[in-house]
Amino acid sequence: QVQLVESGGGLVQAGGSLRLSCTASVRVFGILTMAWHRQGPGNQRELVGRITNGGVRNYSDYVKGRFTISRDDRKKQVYLQMNSLKPEDTGVYYCQASDLFGRSYWGQGPQVTVSS
Repeated sequence: QVQLVESGGGLVQAGGSLRLSCTASVRVFGILTMAWHRQGPGNQRELVGRITNGGVRNYSDYVKGRFTISRDDRKKQVYLQMNSLKPEDTGVYYCQASDLFGRSYWGQGPQVTVSS
């Protein structure tokens, strides 16, 4: 079982930055693939990006060059650094963990609001 707690959401002006953190309560964090998803108003949840247990990152096209995912396995944390934020980045951001058996776990999702 994996429990995820996110922090760092809030309100920011367009062009600004925010950093989200996700802390996992799990015995072994290093084997997990971690991802960030978001759900904008009236939209379906979509992948923002992920980082594998080997540190390989991939991002959705709409955040490439602006967002960076990183992880600290000792702290059992994953981060999403968001720069050059746009109003369309507004939404609820969810941290997801996937284990070696393909099971997924989700955090509660902090709100990120980008004002124009």
